[in-house]
Amino acid sequence: MKVSAITNRCASPAFKEKNSAYENPVNRKTERNLTVLQSAGVSLIAGVTAGGISTCFMKEGAKHKFPIAAAIGAAVAVLTAALTLPAKLYDRKVKSFVREKEMDVFSRDRELKSNILTEVDKEVKDEDVSLDQKINHYTTLQMANRGSGMLIKGV
Repeated sequence: MKVSAITNRCASPAFKEKNSAYENPVNRKTERNLTVLQSAGVSLIAGVTAGGISTCFMKEGAKHKFPIAAAIGAAVAVLTAALTLPAKLYDRKVKSFVREKEMDVFSRDRELKSNILTEVDKEVKDEDVSLDQKINHYTTLQMANRGSGMLIKGV
């Protein structure tokens, strides 16, 4: 996707693809990797917290205080990751699918509006088309852009 400068003409969208296939910006693999990284971070924090709390409950003169606390923290971290990761992965998969479909609809809508604006612009520049028909097509286009469902035209 190429990003071009914003112009004053209404026929030019802020971004436009030139003779290329549509590329969806939502990448499922990246979304999955970020979810795994987030879950690992949360599990690490839970493990460190559990290890720190476990040192508080051990006797002051314990011989292997820190290795036991580290083992408890690692066990809590692994358990947290094992319990939360599958649910997070499923949730992220559903959300990325929805976002991907929304981006498809948005980009197709953007492309369609761009094509319609280009055609209306060509029609406005055409001298063979009557002024009433030009105004009629332009107002229909503006009503469609604003989302107004009712358009009353004079015959």
